Amino acid sequence: MAFSRILPRRLITFSKLISSSSSPQFPNFITPLKNPDFSAAIHLGIPKPELFYRSIHGSSMNTQVASKAKAKTEEENHSPELAHQISKDSEKICKMLLNLPKDSSIESTLESCGVEEITPMLALEVLKKLSNAGVLALGFFRWAEKQKGFKYTNEGYNALIDSLGKIRQFKMIWVLVDSMKNKGVLTKYTFNLIIRRYARAKKVDEAVAAFERMEQFGMTVDSSDFNQFLNTLCKSRQVNTAHQVFDKMKKTRFVPDKKSYTILLEGWGEQQNLLKLDEVYREMIEEGFEPDVVAYGIIMNAYCKARKVSEAVEKLREMEAKGIEPSQHIFCILINGLGSNKRLDEALKYFEMSKVGGAVSEAPTYNAVVGSYCWSLRFDDAFRMVDKMRRCGVGPNSRTYGIIIHHMIKAGKDKEAYSVFMRMNNDKDCDPTASTYEIVLRMFCNKGEVDKAMKVWKEMKAKGVLPGMHMFATMINSFRHAKKLEGACKFFEEMMDLGIRPPALVFDQLKQALLDEGKKDAALSLTQKLNAIRFTPIVG
Repeated sequence: MAFSRILPRRLITFSKLISSSSSPQFPNFITPLKNPDFSAAIHLGIPKPELFYRSIHGSSMNTQVASKAKAKTEEENHSPELAHQISKDSEKICKMLLNLPKDSSIESTLESCGVEEITPMLALEVLKKLSNAGVLALGFFRWAEKQKGFKYTNEGYNALIDSLGKIRQFKMIWVLVDSMKNKGVLTKYTFNLIIRRYARAKKVDEAVAAFERMEQFGMTVDSSDFNQFLNTLCKSRQVNTAHQVFDKMKKTRFVPDKKSYTILLEGWGEQQNLLKLDEVYREMIEEGFEPDVVAYGIIMNAYCKARKVSEAVEKLREMEAKGIEPSQHIFCILINGLGSNKRLDEALKYFEMSKVGGAVSEAPTYNAVVGSYCWSLRFDDAFRMVDKMRRCGVGPNSRTYGIIIHHMIKAGKDKEAYSVFMRMNNDKDCDPTASTYEIVLRMFCNKGEVDKAMKVWKEMKAKGVLPGMHMFATMINSFRHAKKLEGACKFFEEMMDLGIRPPALVFDQLKQALLDEGKKDAALSLTQKLNAIRFTPIVG
């Protein structure tokens, strides 16, 4: 059976789970899944306010950079016209998939997309845009395989694997890994992606097993891979596991280096566990590794996040006393930390220091200053800094506006925040990102203005921006609170159609609301559909 026939808009069938004689009668706004063809595709087995800190450990993604080098080179060789066409075609394809009619197949829909050739760069761009829709991404990939111009690339496979990992379709992921090996495009970075997705799904044992499987696929594992493994665990908030692995493997398999300790420093720093951070720092020095600018940045960042900004400033002085020159990123950390503690004058002092000697401030540093003004509710000054960024040719970017919108909403300036959001649409370099849409949607939902939230939602989808789990949860809860259960159920169904597992609390609250309104059949339908997603891995 062609893959095109087994991925309709309604993705799960219950012909094997519910007999026709016992199938309940559903209200009109709960649509049973009817496509019998999909049953053949299902393997029925057992299977925050942020301070906008960027990652400090600059060398931690070397493997990722190396794996993307070829794609980046190809991108740079493209003409602006070709790049524009790729962007245009990818948006067109994604919009078609996002608005797939009921009971329509992906293949028949995409056959009419009017794109003559699916080049590797176009396929990659589509897969990236479908990062929050693993089922659609897989459907597109299977269709694209048969199109003119398609080539199997490491980058394309990795984008698909990452999106499937978000919806925990690990069985399908290992099928793709076997395919990558057979086609000669499997690299270590693929395993880093898989490990990260296992770790974020709190499947720690599976994450460790995935690292061990690298050698089974013919790869030589060295100290840099060990460091990348630690980094992936730490970035996935599995720092305790990373530290245990570190202690175990340093005695048997790998000799830790400065980077190993730096990764653990950053992991515990992100967790704001200063006791563990100090423990690693002391061990690092005992082993003969002197902290460099990266390590100092990590420690200062941890102090700032723990609101111990004065201690962070002391670390700067200690660093300078050792003759280590602070980087732009060090200044960015201090500006963020001081600004968030409403020590604006000091933050601005370090901004001026960052420019000493002709150093050029980067967009993150300017964004830190914008955020500092916002923390002190000096929005006019924040906008003046935005104008300065534009004059200096370093922005603004979507993050700049996101910072301002976040703080305006926090200050109760909802109208002004929405005005800034609308302004982004007129700035070609500052299109709203998924996170920006999430902020604005939450603003309207928290006020109970579901109609305005729905307007933003439609605008977002019209631009081909895919909603993530948190956005769906926000909309479902908002419609439930507004007693608009039909709308809440539609969002819930759409979420499942994309293969996204709804949070248990969101489901439980919606189910209870349906039961309270006497809609037992609707509650049963949602339960059955959710169980199908939980217990039926995708195959294709």
